[in-house]
Amino acid sequence: MTHSNGPIGIFDSGVGGTSIWKEIHHLLPLEKTIYLSDSRNAPYGEKTQDEIIRLSIKNTQKLLALDCKIIVVACNTATTNAIKVLRESFEVPFIGIEPAIKPAALQSKHKAVGILATRGTLASQLFSKTSELYAGDIDVIEVEGRGLVELIEKGLYFSEEIRELLRELLEPMLKARIDYLVLGCSHYPYLIPVLKELLPENVTIIDSGEAVARQTKAVLEKNSLLREENPNPELPVFYSNSDPSVLSELIEAEKWGYQVSYLDF
Repeated sequence: MTHSNGPIGIFDSGVGGTSIWKEIHHLLPLEKTIYLSDSRNAPYGEKTQDEIIRLSIKNTQKLLALDCKIIVVACNTATTNAIKVLRESFEVPFIGIEPAIKPAALQSKHKAVGILATRGTLASQLFSKTSELYAGDIDVIEVEGRGLVELIEKGLYFSEEIRELLRELLEPMLKARIDYLVLGCSHYPYLIPVLKELLPENVTIIDSGEAVARQTKAVLEKNSLLREENPNPELPVFYSNSDPSVLSELIEAEKWGYQVSYLDF
């Protein structure tokens, strides 16, 4: 039975979802959080929908076994391919994440928007429906961020290798004179400093982290699950089923107390 003192459970195909965790932690500092980094199976974007659903169910079951009261699917690919099945299969509330096409399409002056995402997200029905709904009169340049997740998982998000790869990936967007770049993978916010070096100043970068945190708070309030006081705040807990060193590095950079451990799941 879910209760307000239970933790918020968050999972991603690797370390990238920590960009979502940070926003949730900032907005809801009294809440305990448990983060699962399924780095052993990263990236999800290269897998079939059936594989993505299976992995998402596995992660959800582990978080529920840890007494989580709500599950945040901090992975665009898992959300767009599996969240419908998760909501049908489990009674706990779910929060998903998908590329923020709507605000980019509504605000674009050049009527040209770039979407950098994984193959699994770009090929999903949910992404296609969202694009049709909000970007019908917009030139949407979809680019698969092939190779980016793997480099980020190795901690190489400021490397020259990733700069060269981003220059290649951004080329068709720059030719189309985009004025908004939508990051369609929770790993990609860690690339924002490099992206700002490579993009013209007039290009606005959008990710979904803040919106996901606000939605998480709203759903907790709606279900009377919000933790309104916590005299003894507990450290955030992070689990990785692979080498946890990159995960530790990302969290340590934020100067927060934390626990990072290996967990076989």
